[in-house]
Amino acid sequence: MTVVPPRLAPLLAPESPVQQLAGRLVDAGYECYLVGGSVRDAFLDRAAPDIDFATDARPEEIERLVARWADHVWLQGRRFGTIGCERGGLRMEITTFRSEVYRPESRKPEVIFGDDIATDLARRDFTVNAMALRLPEPELVDPHGGIVDLAAHRLRTPLSPDISFLDDPLRMLRAARFIAGFGFEPVPELVASVEEHAGRLEIVSAERIRDELSKLLVVPDPSSGLWFLSRTGLSDEFLPELNAMQLEQDPIHQHKDVLAHTIAVVCNTRPELKVRLAALLHDVGKPKTRSIGPTGVSFHHHEVVGARMARERMTALRYPQDLTEDVVRLVELHLRIHTYAMGWTDRAVRRYARDAGPLLNELNHLVRCDCTTRNRKKAAALGRRMDELEERIQILGEQEELDSIRPPLDGRAVMEFLGIPPGRDVGRALDYLLEVRLDEGPISEHDARRRLAGWAQSEGITTS
Repeated sequence: MTVVPPRLAPLLAPESPVQQLAGRLVDAGYECYLVGGSVRDAFLDRAAPDIDFATDARPEEIERLVARWADHVWLQGRRFGTIGCERGGLRMEITTFRSEVYRPESRKPEVIFGDDIATDLARRDFTVNAMALRLPEPELVDPHGGIVDLAAHRLRTPLSPDISFLDDPLRMLRAARFIAGFGFEPVPELVASVEEHAGRLEIVSAERIRDELSKLLVVPDPSSGLWFLSRTGLSDEFLPELNAMQLEQDPIHQHKDVLAHTIAVVCNTRPELKVRLAALLHDVGKPKTRSIGPTGVSFHHHEVVGARMARERMTALRYPQDLTEDVVRLVELHLRIHTYAMGWTDRAVRRYARDAGPLLNELNHLVRCDCTTRNRKKAAALGRRMDELEERIQILGEQEELDSIRPPLDGRAVMEFLGIPPGRDVGRALDYLLEVRLDEGPISEHDARRRLAGWAQSEGITTS
């Protein structure tokens, strides 16, 4: 009998939903194995987010066996052989032994059901995921040495990496996440296979690539995974902007290249997808704006170019529009702080806070993390500027509710006061009132109407 890792002990208690489900399958004449991440993470003494089973029962039989036992059942993955269920608050997925093989012309796997655990494990992505625990009496099945690889922090594929990556090219991108998330070292043949077959990623849907990239970005330290994508050329297939940043900022003094800086900024930020994406893309405009003059290298307006490039890349990867717009805004605004060194008026502080809007905290965090210089004086100076700016924002915010800055009159009030119909002049009037608000802080509605009347007269707008 296998010695059960302490993490699994509660799941394998006789009355646990895991053992109840295993009993139902075995009593019906089928095999049942706990597989994948739950086994791997238990041996790493990590909490497993997923509870996955493998069995020789076909999907219709699995559904029949859990229908009246589970509190909830979901069937979205049935055509791929997976039935999901929940019992006692524990979510589980049961999958028929299978093999997934991509055809050269297809973006979706062809699922072939199998009858034995050995074949099922052989077709999995990495050896550390190709372990299974037979239930209900726990017995470890590890035909590919996953336990040894876990101990050695080694990343290998059960079969040859060429077979594994041709079966499902997304596994090449998943390797980057395992390298970064678990501290694994890929074996040379895995690296060589990724370099050779990187182009195969073109058959994988943008949505699957997006999801895997997002998982990589939110591990605590994604740096080794990002370098893996860069050095193997895999990122060129879905994020060509990454390797385009391999240029020296200053060819004379040879400061760190933009890519090294970018990866450092990503790792400085909190492991939250929005700010990590903004960090990854904040300098993508530098290669297109790079120029060298008498005083050295410059990247004028790279934040504007970078914002446009960020939108194009995130759209291509099918990121949600609201997340895309937030990241684009962060990229566009990330240099604004540097003009603060020359001194900001209250108007400039108001505009900064208004332009950032609900992204103010993320923007300030990104700006702080963008400082990767080893020059302590420069780093300290930026820190002081940020401290002062945040203090001024707080003071003005308490006085003026900066997070809700808007013109003192709305569009309806403008139309009623000036006696004009909806149209371009209403927008121009609101823009004028907003500029007054930013320049001077809050003004009364009476003062707003007085100023609006003078503005309309100067603009030649006929009022009724």
